Amino acid sequence: MTTFVLVHGASSDHRYWSRVAPWITAAGHVVVTPDLPIGDETAGWDEYTDAVVAAVGERPDPVVLVGQSMGAFTVPLVARRVPTTLLVLLAPMIPAPRETAGAWWDATRHRAAVGALAVELGLDPARLDPVHDPRTTFFHDLPTDLVAELEAAGPPLQAATIFSVPYPLPRWPDVPTRVVAARDDRLFPLPFVRRLASERLGVEAEVVPGGHLAALGRPREVATTLLRLAGEVGHG
Repeated sequence: MTTFVLVHGASSDHRYWSRVAPWITAAGHVVVTPDLPIGDETAGWDEYTDAVVAAVGERPDPVVLVGQSMGAFTVPLVARRVPTTLLVLLAPMIPAPRETAGAWWDATRHRAAVGALAVELGLDPARLDPVHDPRTTFFHDLPTDLVAELEAAGPPLQAATIFSVPYPLPRWPDVPTRVVAARDDRLFPLPFVRRLASERLGVEAEVVPGGHLAALGRPREVATTLLRLAGEVGHG
């Protein structure tokens, strides 16, 4: 049995994983879905890490840490404090030492990647602005009823402070790491994630179907990939 610790990204909470968790528990594993203190303007990376460590507690079984989007900043920090067999970064922001989450976008040449995708899709680049058009960026591949549910609830409030806090990890932890890109991600296009995974971690990205919210739109495929990757490490 493995404990899967599933960490959400910015402007999100544990509900992001609500459709993936049942597939993993049905396979006989434990799922932990902590909430990060995203609404707290005083919270930095220590507080984000503390929230996950507290949720994990003492676990006798192997731990797989999964970070989605900006959750990829948090899980490597947790791996320094929790015995971890595998790190999985899903549709991730892959951090660099001392980089802030705010500076990450320019440092990774994100704007150019999204611009290229807009041309490919025949869209005005302004429509891929997640602030002004979340439906086009995030919800384009989700079921209509789920989109209505998400829009009615609205995103959890995201504090701005964390985006200006330098990333404290001096080097990547000595833990097997896999990157999983979403094939139809409009926030982090597939070529962009593949390049970042290669440049920053020296790994080749796996690909699952779906957009940036793949765990909501394609939960079975995401869960199956996580289970397979954990099994490969367990038998490696």
